[in-house]
Amino acid sequence: MRMASLKRKTGETSVEVSLGLDGDGTYSVSTGIGFLDHMLALFARHSLIDLEVQAHGDLHVDMHHTVEDVGITIGQALSRALAERRGVRRYGSAHIPMDEALTRVALDLSGRPHLVWNVAFSRPSIGDFDVELLREWFQAFVLNAGITMHVETLHGDNSHHIAESCYKALAHALRQAVELDPRQQSQIPSTKGILQG
Repeated sequence: MRMASLKRKTGETSVEVSLGLDGDGTYSVSTGIGFLDHMLALFARHSLIDLEVQAHGDLHVDMHHTVEDVGITIGQALSRALAERRGVRRYGSAHIPMDEALTRVALDLSGRPHLVWNVAFSRPSIGDFDVELLREWFQAFVLNAGITMHVETLHGDNSHHIAESCYKALAHALRQAVELDPRQQSQIPSTKGILQG
């Protein structure tokens, strides 16, 4: 089984993450931020990645450190579970609608982190959650997972729908990319023979 568990502790947050790439989307998520919990539950369920997240952060300051550190730790756990990335399909893409919103995610488990983020929200917050933190989570996740990712919302008015379509599209694209390809067997899917920076 391709699994990893990590702990990250700083002066601002304490985060514990366990994930399994070959799961069924079972999740247990508690970050102290309801909206982030909702997005991570969607991510796990639609990617079929088993995910456990326990986070405690300086929410009396704001949500930024917790959101970013959860993204960092999940990204690091994903990279560790992928190891050398042997036998994976490597690439994934998805167009996911959520009512009027439509988001496209295309990604490459390249080992070379890069995020292209073309997502605009109709308002600055969803409840008490600042929507600019969504880009912070994706950036932290990509940098630490070693993924090239393009995220673009093609249509959308409702900010909650836009955010949900981003996480679901990520989940479906990642599900494709991490899947083991029976034609690759234990090969690294690169002419370089390595998927690292």
